[in-house]
Amino acid sequence: QVQLIESGGGLVQTGSSLRLSCTASVLTRDLYAMAWFRQAPGKEREFVAASSAIGGRTYYADSAKGRFTISRDNAKNTLYLEMNSLKPEDTATYLCAAAGTISVVGSETSSREYGYWGQGTRVFVSS
Repeated sequence: QVQLIESGGGLVQTGSSLRLSCTASVLTRDLYAMAWFRQAPGKEREFVAASSAIGGRTYYADSAKGRFTISRDNAKNTLYLEMNSLKPEDTATYLCAAAGTISVVGSETSSREYGYWGQGTRVFVSS
């Protein structure tokens, strides 16, 4: 059974940085595309960034471009999200997702494309 466990969230001030981690219970290379989504209270889940399984391609939401960096270490079965210049609007629960199928390349922004999810880690950015 696939388990994704996120960590690294917390309470930070505007302009700070955080690195989120998502550790998988299986080989991340077998999970194919992996992504980070976020969900703020009262809002829908939204795509943040994704890492493809092939070619090392990465994809970002406009809100994340230039500030966030997604990476994966298949040797450690871990996905990361480095977040810099955090803003109060980044406050949300950040969820790790894995496709589990090669048909998902990472450019997809719909949460429906991802079959495996972690429980999330909370990020709160104070102004």
